[in-house]
Amino acid sequence: MRIDKFIWCVRISKTRSAGTELVSKNRVLLNDQEVKPSKELSPGDVLKLRKGNAWFCYRVIQLPKSRLGAKLVNDYIHDCTAPEEVEKYRLHELQQNSYRDNGGKPSKGDRSLMRKIIGKG
Repeated sequence: MRIDKFIWCVRISKTRSAGTELVSKNRVLLNDQEVKPSKELSPGDVLKLRKGNAWFCYRVIQLPKSRLGAKLVNDYIHDCTAPEEVEKYRLHELQQNSYRDNGGKPSKGDRSLMRKIIGKG
């Protein structure tokens, strides 16, 4: 099975094109090597995916025939991610969400107003 299709089937990415993009941008390693989206994988292979600033590790148990329901994912992959990486990702998500909690990034008008107040514009 192609690696991009597998990432989509086991619900690591929401769409197959998003899975292809992950692999194309070298955010996925298969057995610690960069691969193309068309790379075939087999049971026993180890996938490493970079999300934010953390690396998640999954061992392929078996290959699905099609996209899986959320409850069946654990029958096909084993999550072997280190707890430190999960914590690193959680902190990254908290930092990203702080923008949304405070109204998001400043708009062009906000930035212009800040420059006037500071005296650089």
